[in-house]
Amino acid sequence: MAFNHGALDATLAAAAGDDAALLRDLRVAFLESAMRQLDLLKRARCDGNWHVAAMRLKGLAASFHAEDLLQAAEIALHAAPGEPMAIREVEAVLGRFSRSLPRDPNRI
Repeated sequence: MAFNHGALDATLAAAAGDDAALLRDLRVAFLESAMRQLDLLKRARCDGNWHVAAMRLKGLAASFHAEDLLQAAEIALHAAPGEPMAIREVEAVLGRFSRSLPRDPNRI
């Protein structure tokens, strides 16, 4: 699945306007939030915790029009807790998104 972040970028750009630093900060905040939900998915040991983490991830993706992440969250939502394929799919989407972030030369 190719990473399509056009709608996500458009949503974030609409929020940031002409402020490039704010746009980058919003992209980083989005990624950090998604990574927290991925971490919760990985640590979920029961249906309830898995479902909550998958729903949060799905809500985050829907709020920002991140279609690839929305699809991965939907897969996780219908998978059993700890399902490796579902976790790998979310990791793959977030990895592609992370690699698409422009590098900040001021950060180490």
